[in-house]
Amino acid sequence: MSYSPQNYDPQNYQGYGNQGVYAVPQMSGPVAHAGVEERATFLRLTYMHLGGAILAFVALLAVLINLPFTPQLVGGMVSGYNWLFVLGAFMLVSWIADRWAHSATSLGMQYAGLALYVVAEAVIFTPLVFLAYLMEQKHNLDIIGPAALITLFIFGGLTAIVMFTGANFSFLRGILFLAGLVAMGVILASILFGFSLGVLFSVLMIALAGGYILYHTSAVLHDYRTDQYVAASLTLFASVAILFWYVLRLVMELQRD
Repeated sequence: MSYSPQNYDPQNYQGYGNQGVYAVPQMSGPVAHAGVEERATFLRLTYMHLGGAILAFVALLAVLINLPFTPQLVGGMVSGYNWLFVLGAFMLVSWIADRWAHSATSLGMQYAGLALYVVAEAVIFTPLVFLAYLMEQKHNLDIIGPAALITLFIFGGLTAIVMFTGANFSFLRGILFLAGLVAMGVILASILFGFSLGVLFSVLMIALAGGYILYHTSAVLHDYRTDQYVAASLTLFASVAILFWYVLRLVMELQRD
């Protein structure tokens, strides 16, 4: 699976108005031009919301994989060409969630977008995590925990590179877009023709996910406005989710071998 949040151009972001209790306060320009205190507040809020999204995602997955009807649900999601429809529905929902999270007038709508995206991620992750859970129970293995730790380690390292160097990775946009199209084509072909993607594909997708993390973290520092911490957290959460998906696949494939 390959997916990413909708590309958003902060330069086209419209002005704000006073809409009452849910109004988004007007800020002056991107984070890159903000004062030290304002920038620190934005980053703190962004990563607090990212942490909250991850915790909510983990809690939802824990519930979903333990429901009594989960085996039937998972079987229906992945049988035949149903996974294509699941991917299509996920892409539509993620687009809607991203638009809500970038709402210019309503903070409530921004939170609704983030919540919707977290729920969509939890649902689409259910088959893979459920399979990993069954492998752990049947063969007495550790899969999900190590995959989560590896994901956090990679994410933390790439985030530190951007934060400490201040480098702008906007040049990766075109490369990531083309690589994402190729990856999606390979994934669609694997579903239609029934071949396995294998270990090498997972490794390449982990590298692609790392590129997304560099690009999106750089965008958070250089392009987002200081009042877009909810949207920024959604973007980063999407990158972490892609990374975790393929790290988990890789760990499962290595344990299976």
